[in-house]
Amino acid sequence: MTSFADRISRSLGIAAAKRGRALSSASPQHDGARFRNVKPRPVEGIGKTLRIVWNVLFNKPRNTMPAQAPVVDTLTRAQLDAAPDCSLFRLGHSTLLFKLRGEYWLTDPVFAERASPFKRLGPKRFHAPPIALDDLPPLRGVILSHDHYDHLDRDTVLTLAATTQVFLTPLGVGDRLIDWGIDAAKVRQLDWWQSTQIDGLSFTATPAQHFSGRSLFDNNSTLWASWVIVDNDVRVFFSGDTGYFDGFKTIGERLGPFDVTFVETGAYDAQWPYVHMQPEETVQAHIDLRGRWLVPIHNGTFDLAMHPWQEPFERVTGLALARGVVVSTPRMGERLDLEAPHRGERWWRETADAPKASKASSWRLCASRAEGAK
Repeated sequence: MTSFADRISRSLGIAAAKRGRALSSASPQHDGARFRNVKPRPVEGIGKTLRIVWNVLFNKPRNTMPAQAPVVDTLTRAQLDAAPDCSLFRLGHSTLLFKLRGEYWLTDPVFAERASPFKRLGPKRFHAPPIALDDLPPLRGVILSHDHYDHLDRDTVLTLAATTQVFLTPLGVGDRLIDWGIDAAKVRQLDWWQSTQIDGLSFTATPAQHFSGRSLFDNNSTLWASWVIVDNDVRVFFSGDTGYFDGFKTIGERLGPFDVTFVETGAYDAQWPYVHMQPEETVQAHIDLRGRWLVPIHNGTFDLAMHPWQEPFERVTGLALARGVVVSTPRMGERLDLEAPHRGERWWRETADAPKASKASSWRLCASRAEGAK
C-alpha cells in the first residue's frame, strides 16, 4: 500500500526529480546538480521573492480577471474530424491542438479549473475549455514545454495517457510522467537541439530561457524547452514559457523561417524580466525567429499576473502593427489554418470590462496597412 509521503512525492515529482538529475547529468544544460540557462539568472534575494508573493496574495487588482467569462467557440469531436489537415485550435493558455496528417497533437495540456497543485487554491480559469477533456479524439502525441502547473496538469495527462501514443518532453519531464504511471515506452525525452521524426513530422526541442519545478524541493531539476514542428513546407514555432534572449535569433537562423510562431504574451511583470517577456519582447522574438504570422499565447485563461487580463492582447497587437508584424488572434476554440492564417477579431473586447478606446474599424485599417508593409 502506498504511503501518504509516497503519494505526495509522486504528485510533486520529487522522486522523478532525483532520478532526472542522474539521467540528465550528461546534458550541456546540466551543471551536475540542476539545469541552467545559457545566460545566468540574476541573483534574487528572499526579500524580493516575499514582496512578489505578498503582492500576488494581497495587492492584486480586480481587473486581472474579466467581469464575465470570455466567449469561446465550442468544439465538438465531429468538427475536429471534419477539419482539414494543418488546422490549429487554441484551447486556452498554452494548450494548442494541432491536426497534422490526420492525427492530433496537443501542447501543454491543462484542463483543470486551477493551475495549481490544490483543487481550491491557486490561479483560476477565466473560461471553460472549448472542448471537454473526455470529448477529445485520440491523440498521436502530447508535446510538453516544461513542468510548471499551468503547462503540465497531472490529472489531465493521466486521463490522456489511455488514448495518447507518445509524449514528447524536455529532459527530466518525461521522468515525472513515468513516475505518475505513464508507460515509459510512450515517452521520448529530448535535450535542446535534439529532434525526433514521427509519421513524417519533425519535432525539435529548442532552447528557452525559463526555469522548472513543482515544489520547494525540485528547482530546475527538469529541463524547459520551446519546440519547432515541421510538416513538409509548414514550419511552426511554439515558445512554451521563456524570457527574451539571443536564442530566438539562433533558432530562426537554424530552423526558420516560420509560417506561424506561437509566442508567450501574458502573465508578465516588470519584476520577472528574466523568465517572461513583455509584449515588446514578444514582437522582437517573432522578428528574430523570422516568423510570418504571430499568434500571442499564454494569456486569456488563468489569473496568473498583476496586469489587466486583456492587456497583453491590446499591447501586443498595437506594437506588432507598428512594426509591420501580422498578428492572428483566434478566439479560444476557433480554427486557424496554419497555411493561410486569418487575423481574428478583438474578441476580448466583448466582455463587460473591455476597453472602449479603439474601434474594430481602426483595427482593420491598421491591419491592412501592416500587411502591405510585409
